[in-house]
This record gives sequence, structure tokens and C-alpha cells, in this order.
Amino acid sequence: MLTKLLLTLLITLPIFASDKQMQNRNISTKDMKTQNKQIAKLAAEEINKSLPQTIDKYTILKTVVSENTTIIYTFELNIAPKTDETVKKEDHRRMKEAVTRGTCATSKRFLEADISLKYIYTSATTKKELFQFNINQKSCFKL
Repeated sequence: MLTKLLLTLLITLPIFASDKQMQNRNISTKDMKTQNKQIAKLAAEEINKSLPQTIDKYTILKTVVSENTTIIYTFELNIAPKTDETVKKEDHRRMKEAVTRGTCATSKRFLEADISLKYIYTSATTKKELFQFNINQKSCFKL
């Protein structure tokens, strides 16, 4: 019985060792960046399939694209009767904090993989950009 146990351990030890080596394998920075670009591209393509999507009574997610290792979300805000300038002045800080907190809570895996997220908000009326928030892992440390 003991002989069979030792034989089994001797046979399986190289399997476990090689598996451990695969887990500890270092990926070059270039390969990691290439992989992250592909992940960003696939994520954007998948999300884009269900767009446009109404988020709330003011917000529609219009497009999602990737650019290198950044996923870019473009939203349209129905801000009427406010003007673009009023929204920029009154809502920028609140929106930036809410978007950053939400992203840090829900997109942790992307951020840990060094994939950043950009949020662009445009006016439904004028089609002009109101806000742009760039969030990466460092953004979450500042909260």
C-alpha cells in the first residue's frame, strides 16, 4: 500500500511542478500590452452589440470603442432645459466623482489589468462634449 502511494506521488510530482511553472511564467510587457489591447477590443465589441442603451431618464449609452488599452464609452445626456455651459459648471465635479467611484467598484479587473476607461458625455441637444473622464487604476487610489 505504501509503495503504491509513493509511486503515485513520484508520478504526479512532475505534473504538479510543471503546472506551477506555467502559473509562474512571466509574460513580457509587450505581450501583456498586446493581450490587453485585444481584451479591450473584444469587450468594446461585445458591449456595442446591445447599443444604444437607455441608462436612466437623462442618459443613453451610444457607443463603446477601444483605443489601444482604453475602452471608450460615449453617452448622450438630455440636459434640457439646462444649457451646456450650466451643466459643465454645475455638474462636472459631481459627475466625475460618481463615475470614478462607480468605475472603481465595478471595473476592478479591467483596471488591475492596466486597461483604462474613458467616459465621454455629450449633449443630446447640441451634440457637443460636456464632460470627459479618464479613469485608470491610479484614479481609484485618489478616492
